[in-house]
Order: sequence, then C-alpha cells, then structure tokens
Amino acid sequence: QLQASGGGLVQAGGSLRLSCAASGRTSSRFVMAWFRQAAGKEREFVSAIALNGGHTSYADSVKGRFTASRDNAKNTAYLQMNSLRPEDTAVYYCAASGSVIRSNWESQIAYAYWGQGTLVTVSS
Repeated sequence: QLQASGGGLVQAGGSLRLSCAASGRTSSRFVMAWFRQAAGKEREFVSAIALNGGHTSYADSVKGRFTASRDNAKNTAYLQMNSLRPEDTAVYYCAASGSVIRSNWESQIAYAYWGQGTLVTVSS
C-alpha cells in the first residue's frame, strides 16, 4: 500500500515536498514514480527514481524544478517541488513497480501499485 502526502496550497514560486510511504512491502525492490492529473486532463508522468536512487527521470515540464529522492530505510519516496507554477496544480499520485524497465518509466500501465493521490494547488 502506498500513502502519498504533503500536498497543499502554495503561491507561485513556492515549494512543497511530497512523500510516498510504502507499507507492507520493501520499497527498495520497486521503482518509484510520480504522476499527476490536472482537472479535465489526463494523468501524466512527472518523475521516477530507480531502486537505489542512482537514476532519475523527469518530464520536461518539471526538469530543473522538481527532484525525486528516496529513503529505502524508511520505505519512503519524495518529490521536492520548487519554483511551483499555477500549471503544476494537480492531484499527484505515487506509483511503484517491481518490474518496469527504464525505457517504460513514463508508462502508467507499468506500475502495479498506486497511492491515493495528494492535491497540490498553486495560486498565481
């Protein structure tokens, strides 16, 4: 089970850090990813991080502003979001996969486990 948290209301230019806690399984065995879905839009890939944190991937829209990390000892993945923009407003979901290869990190169907989502609202 994945539990996402850390969302909230922030002004443009501000920062938030999302957390995704994994219970019932060892997160170190899973690629952890973040997706987001804005109102009226399809869910899209945001970021993913490899099992040991050595490799990360980001959507072009968040590169240089968002940073993915993980603490396997705590079974938790993080998404540090800086320089937030109104267009970052969305429900953010964490996801986990024990088998996804790097070339498929952006594919939602590659992830078997999903958190419930946490709402991020960026005001202008």
